[in-house]
Amino acid sequence: MRPVRLMKVFVTRRIPPEGRAALARAADCEVEQWDSDEPIPDKELERGVAGAHGLLCLLSDRVDKRLLDVAGANLKVISTLSVGVDHLALDEIKKRGIRVGYTPDVLTDATAELAVSLLLSTCRRLPEAIEEVKNGGWTSWKPLWLCGYGLTHSTVGIIGLGRIGQAIARRLKPFGVQKFLYTGRQPRPEDAAEFQAEFVSTPELAAQSDFVVVACSLTPATKGLCNKDFFQKMKETAVFVNISRGDVVNQDDLYQALASGQIAAAGLDVTTPEPLPTNHPLLTLKNCVILPHIGSATHRTRNTMSLLAANNLLAGLRGEPMPSELKL
Repeated sequence: MRPVRLMKVFVTRRIPPEGRAALARAADCEVEQWDSDEPIPDKELERGVAGAHGLLCLLSDRVDKRLLDVAGANLKVISTLSVGVDHLALDEIKKRGIRVGYTPDVLTDATAELAVSLLLSTCRRLPEAIEEVKNGGWTSWKPLWLCGYGLTHSTVGIIGLGRIGQAIARRLKPFGVQKFLYTGRQPRPEDAAEFQAEFVSTPELAAQSDFVVVACSLTPATKGLCNKDFFQKMKETAVFVNISRGDVVNQDDLYQALASGQIAAAGLDVTTPEPLPTNHPLLTLKNCVILPHIGSATHRTRNTMSLLAANNLLAGLRGEPMPSELKL
């Protein structure tokens, strides 16, 4: 009997246990993993992907034409441990007939929770308050000290009323938000009905909102969307939150808006680049709260993502329908 030829799979990072276990059980695959929590060096990535039939990657791994050329003709499936796919050269991947799996839906709730946490931390100045307790700045109760902005009777504008945008609105509604606005490629009346959200233009959303939450995908149309013109239209008391992708925001313009008092505060879970250099001007501002892209970082969500990514990869290699395939 001829021996079964194993399919080579390369995993670009140490992934959570449920996904790792699913790959380990695959008797038809030979799995190699970059066994580190840190990003894989380019040379190691090229070595690992050469001749591979399947690639399981992260959003920090750029899969471009050069890497695809190195991988060669064997590569049939790319499975990314993310809902975003802007790190993948999709046109080139489609041209080569490679299938792509991704992990939508499973991180919606965790990311929405983080967005609300970041919004509240920013508008109520929690990082500043914690620092004052630690450095001795808390001397007595003061009527105007560390006052921020509340959600009750406010207008919240959401850029991108997709799955995550809706989940954020759903969590903010009980805080007594008076009005929801949203913008995007087109009106979504059925999705907006739950929040009685009004579809407006991007400039209108900037001008009317007390809180702006960016939850859209990164596309050529949204790259640099939140720039000087956008921030100039916002209220001086408005709070800006981005949990989508760093490139949606012009960070130099955001810095100027925050430093000059053009807007009140900003909370970012995503930046450009990632990680943000420790000497970046935004990190000097008390009214800017920056997190290290932890939107989906709960144990349950990351395990679920890793299992879905593994199952996408295995199904694709076996010529079966993927649980979550990106249609190219």
